[in-house]
Amino acid sequence: MRVITGKYKGRSFEIPHNFKARPTTDFAKENLFNVLRQYIDFDDSVALDLFSGTGSISLELLSRGCSKVISVEMDKDHHKFITTCLQKLNESNCMPIRTDVFKFVKTCRQQFDFIFADPPYQLKELVSLPDLILPLVKDDGLFVLEHGKDHQFHEHPNFVEHRVYGSVNFSFFQKS
Repeated sequence: MRVITGKYKGRSFEIPHNFKARPTTDFAKENLFNVLRQYIDFDDSVALDLFSGTGSISLELLSRGCSKVISVEMDKDHHKFITTCLQKLNESNCMPIRTDVFKFVKTCRQQFDFIFADPPYQLKELVSLPDLILPLVKDDGLFVLEHGKDHQFHEHPNFVEHRVYGSVNFSFFQKS
């Protein structure tokens, strides 16, 4: 796993072979962040990374200037990996939280400029995520959901665009 650009550009971290996480590919991640530049000025933004897995998106957000990132991951080994990566970078602007995403979303009272979610593609609640997460997005903020090809969100009232990079799909939602 490597950081694409920003202050940590080129830094890489070896993901343990026993991980269950499906990290966003470098190809998809690079293209995603190229599109995100149209929507977000990362400098001093506050971001939330749900279903963080390896923490790849959290690290990319920090590298690009986010002032604060909350990284939510339930798996203890993945959470430990994210924490270790942050320590190696001496990065203090990320708060890795080990908890269930649904519990976190229900109790969170903070709003974010940008929220990214990369749930397991087979997650039965996947279709409900936009409605659950959008209340946490600031006005004019952005929520991006990574998902498989079996889900479409074009009919959602906050849907703004859909991008496909290989087998990776991103649906963009904007709160207005």
